[in-house]
Amino acid sequence: MTRQDDLSTLSLAILGLIRQQPLTGYDIRKVFATTPMGHFSSSPGAIYPALRRIERAGWVRGRAGQGKTGRRRIVYATTARGRNVLERHLAQSVTHDDVVWRMDDLMLRFAFMDQVVGREATVRFLRDLATEIDAHVADLHHYFDGAKDTLPACGRLAMENGIETYEMNARWARRAIEELQRES
Repeated sequence: MTRQDDLSTLSLAILGLIRQQPLTGYDIRKVFATTPMGHFSSSPGAIYPALRRIERAGWVRGRAGQGKTGRRRIVYATTARGRNVLERHLAQSVTHDDVVWRMDDLMLRFAFMDQVVGREATVRFLRDLATEIDAHVADLHHYFDGAKDTLPACGRLAMENGIETYEMNARWARRAIEELQRES
């Protein structure tokens, strides 16, 4: 198994959605077109090849059926192997590289976590996320303190925006922990 278990961001989105309920490719397209997941392409040229890849991997199984209009459709449901892959992927620890390069992937993982890995693992993920962000922010401040006098105004302001965005994400993670623990 690789660290990502060959689960691309698009495959994670599709597998996570299908884990919530069986869906057709068209259903997935509608989710991508009408929800905050809209940054994923709702193009059949993106979704159907990804569905075929995760079906070949044994993570979902398509079953032929008929829709309300009588048209043939394939409804995909996760397999035990797919649920296992998703669980392992979501339970991975948060790394420095994740925080620097894959914040969107981390938020996608978080969106599917509670139902798949449970509350305790979800809270642990958020704690690890806040800790990794704090470490990265400290590194950014260290760099910024030494460079801010030589940066052009726009470069300095862009760096400040990046630091403040990370700090906001760490505050959000701590608030999310508190909310999830209150609900438990």
